[in-house]
Amino acid sequence: MSLSHLDENGRAQMVDVSAKADTERTAIAKGEIVMRAETLSLIRAGKIEKGEVFAVARVAGIMAAKRTHELIPMCHPLLVTDITVDFEILAEGDNSQPARIGIIGTAKNVGKTGVEMEALVAVTTAALTIYDMAKAVDRAMRIENVRLVLKRGGKSGETRLE
Repeated sequence: MSLSHLDENGRAQMVDVSAKADTERTAIAKGEIVMRAETLSLIRAGKIEKGEVFAVARVAGIMAAKRTHELIPMCHPLLVTDITVDFEILAEGDNSQPARIGIIGTAKNVGKTGVEMEALVAVTTAALTIYDMAKAVDRAMRIENVRLVLKRGGKSGETRLE
């Protein structure tokens, strides 16, 4: 197996996708942010001083996904046709376990290359935004388990990892 981002001399390169067909592509990524139960309660109650955490994190994730090519050197600039960022409470938390918020990012386009990186950037940026907004009350938060769970489209078809 060879790495497509390296040329025959081992130098980094952007992959030439000129010959690829445009296809509908979708990627879904997930991640989690772990925090104290009290922090989750403050977020849910809208008592974080910086504002409504989920709304701001959703917008941040969407905005970042649209700029993925500016952050990751070998990513192509894409016309992303849809980006969503959603949240789910995975654990309320208590004295024996922390609270966990799940983050799901979905990116779509019609093009020559996939949107996996855009979905991953959406999730990661949303998690970082939650951290930033709530760090005044909980500096021990952790971002964990960021991963691609689905890639659909292109020559390789569908890859479902969860």
